[in-house]
Parts: sequence; C-alpha cells; structure tokens
Amino acid sequence: MTRKKTRRDFIKNSAAASGAVAVTPYFNWSEKAFANQDKNDRPSIGCIGVGSMGTGDARGHANFGDIVAVCDVDTRHAARAKNDAKIGKGKADQYEDYRKVLDRNDIDVVSIVTPDHWHIKIAVEALEAGKHVFVQKPLTLTLEENQLIRRACEKHSDKAFLVGTQQRSDRNKFMRAVNMVQQGLLGDIKHVTVGINGSPTGGPFPVAEVPEELNWEMWQGQSPAKDYREKRGHYQFRWWYEYSGGKFTDWGAHHVDIAMWALNKNGSKQGPVEIDGTNCTHPVAYKDGFATVDDCYNTSHDFSVIHKFGDGITMDVTSHGDNGITFEGSKGRIFVNRGKIVGKPIEENWDKDTYTDEAVAALYKGKPHEGHKNNFYRCIREGGLTVSDPFSHVQAMAVCHLSSIAARLKRKIKWDPVTEQIVGDDQAATFQARKRREGYDILKV
Repeated sequence: MTRKKTRRDFIKNSAAASGAVAVTPYFNWSEKAFANQDKNDRPSIGCIGVGSMGTGDARGHANFGDIVAVCDVDTRHAARAKNDAKIGKGKADQYEDYRKVLDRNDIDVVSIVTPDHWHIKIAVEALEAGKHVFVQKPLTLTLEENQLIRRACEKHSDKAFLVGTQQRSDRNKFMRAVNMVQQGLLGDIKHVTVGINGSPTGGPFPVAEVPEELNWEMWQGQSPAKDYREKRGHYQFRWWYEYSGGKFTDWGAHHVDIAMWALNKNGSKQGPVEIDGTNCTHPVAYKDGFATVDDCYNTSHDFSVIHKFGDGITMDVTSHGDNGITFEGSKGRIFVNRGKIVGKPIEENWDKDTYTDEAVAALYKGKPHEGHKNNFYRCIREGGLTVSDPFSHVQAMAVCHLSSIAARLKRKIKWDPVTEQIVGDDQAATFQARKRREGYDILKV
C-alpha cells in the first residue's frame, strides 16, 4: 500500500535535494505560489512572540505556510494572534510557554520575535528540536551568545536560519551601496559613519501592578528579577541594558550589519581591534559600567564610538547626524538609508556596468533576488545559507556589543577578533557574558 506523501516528507526531500540546486531552475517563490500549494507541501509554522513586531512577521510567514501555533507570555497578544484573520484564523493553538511549540513534531518552522534577551535561548532549543528558524534582530544579547548561536547553527547546518535584517534584501539602496563599495568604485575606504540616533531618555517610572495577562516572571527570563514597571516591558525594553543594547543593537543591528557586509568584514575572525567609548553619555549615573538607579531608561542617548580596524579603516557608530551610513573612499563617498542613496557616484551612475543581475545574485549567495522571507522559504526547500545568515550577522553584532561595553565603561578597549576576546582589561572582559538567572540558562551544543 502506498503511503500518502506528508508535508514533512516534501520538505525533507526538497532539502535533501539541495545538492542539485545549481541545476534546478529558479522561479519566483511568490506568496501566491505558496498559497496555491497543496497543504501537504506548505510548512507548518509556530510563532513565538506576537506583539507588535511579531504580528507583522507572523502575517508575513502566513504567506508561505500554515500557522498552527501562536505563543506569547502576554495572553492578550497570543489571543489576538490566534484570532487574526491573517495569522491564526481562529484555529491555531495558543500557548504561553514556547517549549510547547518546540515539542510539537508537526511544526517545521518557528518565528522568534520576543524581547532580545530571549532570542538565543529559544533559537538554540528550536534548532535542537529540528526546526527551521527565523529570528528578529538583534540576534544576540552578548558576545558570548554570538558564539553559542554560531555553534548551534554549525551543528544544525541542514536547517535554514534567517535574521530579520531586511535591509540586506533592499536592492535599490542598501544592496547597491554594498556592491559599490565591494567593487572598489569608491576607491579605498577610509572611514564609515554609522548613524543610528540616540536612545530616548525617561523616568523615573513607578513600580506598578503586574497585568493579569502578563507572566512577568517568564518575561524577564535570564535577566535579573526586577519590580514591574510598565516602561520595562513591551517595546520599551530596548532602552534597558538588562534586556537589550539601546540603539547600539536596535538600529546598529541594521546599519552596522550593512557596513560590515560592504567592507567584507563579516567573516570569521574579522572585526575591529580598538573601540573608543570615551565620547559617550548615559541618561543616568553609572558606576563600573552599571546604572546606579533602576527606575529610568539606562542605554546611551549621546555617543560616538570609534572602531579601528587592523587595515586602518575607522568606523564611527554615532547618535549624531542623520540616520544612515556614509562610506568615504579615496575616490568618492555615498550616503544610504531607508529613504535614499545619494552622492556623486550615485548621481553619475558609476556602477552602471557593475550592478548587474549577476552581482545581485552574488550578494544573495547565488540565489535570485526576492523578498526577505521569500529567501528564507527558498532556503528551506533548496538548502544553502539565507541572505541574512547567522554567521555573518554575529560579526556585526560583535561591533554592536563592543560599542555598548566601551560606552558603559566610557573608555577604550582592545579586541582580538581572532580569539574573540577583550584583551588587557579584565573588567571590560567581564561584560562579554552575563550571569543568567537559575532556570534560564542557554543550552550549549
């Protein structure tokens, strides 16, 4: 008797055939194409974290698969996603504990859009559970977490893993800037300015009663247990070093990522050698790198962190000036952000002979250019690295985390990109990792 083909069989066989990708014709993996597929050919998806950003991502994933589970420690968020006509459609199972999503053998893909301090713990466990993984940026909370997720992804190289840094898929602006730098059209790059704006300031914020629908204990996860204050929670968690890195990791995960990609410095054992955080200010008093109060936003709001690389290139990660990236070379300079790409090299089309479909495909690691999540689901079926792969992204995150550490200590620190260690500063080196609360450790694989 012939067994009916299952969805998991289809996905498994497609991935197994990835060795033949080079001879497989490419086609546009559009949302419509996925919508018209037989249910057995559409991956089942579990969405972990369905707040404001998570809702948008879930709706995007729903174009390529069937969302069968939604999960959030805030039951309002989970219920809303369950009943969203474009997400759970009233049929998805609703959970508070992400482990119940990972325990399900019928789920092929997980989308992780939680606060930053939860990303890596869930992602590592998802890979161990055999899932393909989408994680919103910033991927990591610490330098140690860079190494933990890299090892997990190396172990599970058969699983597609995409970081939500969608600027890598912007053909008209960011990809064009990257190609122009990599092709040497600007000459030798001397300096890069990464404008990411400063964190907001605020507080003191009062202690409040934990909302009935929120599991505050689990929301805090690995971070130190604190009294509930509304501004420590949803969305505003970004402005507390306990859970994030302020603008260093919020916008830095996007713009530093593009800068490192353009400079071809997002490979293994690459990175700055000196980071100067002396020109940084925080909205509250600091001692030994820690805020002295716990009722106000504490991430830096005014900064200019200078990174020096071994080849002489400097990079200023700054809150000053426009949001965007300026590349300055010996022949010309360009500025790019989400709204524009400008400069004489752009106005005069210096790249008219080099920014070809082939060049774009090379930036996309041999895949055709398409939407960010389209690329993720193509890699699930065909194999290969996604355009925003974890290996290159952690190199950008190292710059972000080093910026934060230097700013918190308000001094220069030295970094060995080969050993991935802060050198000559024992105090600064303690910031490479964080003590996690009991019960919330990250699996080491």
